[in-house]
Amino acid sequence: MTQHAGDGPVAAASLERIWQVPDAQVASGRIPGYVGAVRVRGQEEVRAGGTMAVGAHSEPMSEHTLFRIASATKPIGGALVLGLVEEGVLALDDPIARWLPEAANPRVLVAPDAPLDHTTEARRPITVRHLLTMTCGWGAVLEPTPLQAAMRERGVYPSPLPPPMTGDEFVARLAALPLAFQPGEGWLYDSGIDVLGVLLARAAGKPLSDLLAERITGPLGMTSTSFWTPEVHRLATSYLSGPNGLEVLDPPGGAFASPPGFEKLGGGLLSTASDVLRFYCAMADGGAPVLSADSLALMTADALTAAQRRQGLPILGPGVSWGLGTSVDVEAVEPWMAPGRWGWDGGTGTTVRVDPGRDTVGVLLTQRLMADPLDGFDDFWAAVAAV
Repeated sequence: MTQHAGDGPVAAASLERIWQVPDAQVASGRIPGYVGAVRVRGQEEVRAGGTMAVGAHSEPMSEHTLFRIASATKPIGGALVLGLVEEGVLALDDPIARWLPEAANPRVLVAPDAPLDHTTEARRPITVRHLLTMTCGWGAVLEPTPLQAAMRERGVYPSPLPPPMTGDEFVARLAALPLAFQPGEGWLYDSGIDVLGVLLARAAGKPLSDLLAERITGPLGMTSTSFWTPEVHRLATSYLSGPNGLEVLDPPGGAFASPPGFEKLGGGLLSTASDVLRFYCAMADGGAPVLSADSLALMTADALTAAQRRQGLPILGPGVSWGLGTSVDVEAVEPWMAPGRWGWDGGTGTTVRVDPGRDTVGVLLTQRLMADPLDGFDDFWAAVAAV
């Protein structure tokens, strides 16, 4: 167990109550281990507990442990997009066909559960904004429909691991399918931001990893954040819950041990708790050197209609909406929530939030796949809010 605390007004006992939550989950066997990081009213602390894999002989977690942060990547992607918008590389309302000709003439299902050949023309072009807000018409169809079946068959249904294809192939396969709804008129999770990653690489003329290094991880000193690692000894084993306990989803030498064919902006990064905290603290402090304060405000503002929020309820949960690459609390339906609180979770067992009103930034990285979109982190956030 490691701990690093700075000077500040927060009592050590108060911070200790935060770590009691994941410590209890380690003790119960729910998770093998975790690394968490918080900044509470200016005071930072990093804590590691448990082990990097199941078993008494596994290495202990440390602040240097790497995790698959999954969809906690999305707000980093949002910041990358808005930085490029500030520089005029692209605009939020640019049609995506400028860079993705595969998506120039999308067809739209007449109903979300319609057969794939029951389509109509799109009434408007898909834009960069539609991808970033996930209102484009592509995404995780939760109900069994012909579109869901086709996405699974083509290997483009959202998954915690990178698909075995290039980004160009991913876009080609997805764009050949009809949209679930007219662009801008609904909400479906995930796929839009992965498409956006391919668009950014084409617009900037360089790989997504180079863009992130130049504009985010380099300026912020996030030296352990990337789409893969040769240092597999630092990578925690990833698990899912099975009938007989935790089962391996991805070993250290698995999907992230070599450069991926598809660098996923929606969920492909490896990182440490300290690196993730560094990014979100920079955003909490106004966005520099990555973004202007105005762009940050745009990123973390509610971008959905009430109808779209209702459509997103199974993923977002009550009182939560979506901005430009990040969730945003719009109503304090739970004691730890607050309007303006933002961040997101990763399906591999990660969670991050910035709460401007309470002056807190929190990160918890685990290696247990979430059982459902709303699984796992309420007790942690209740403890952070109570400090």
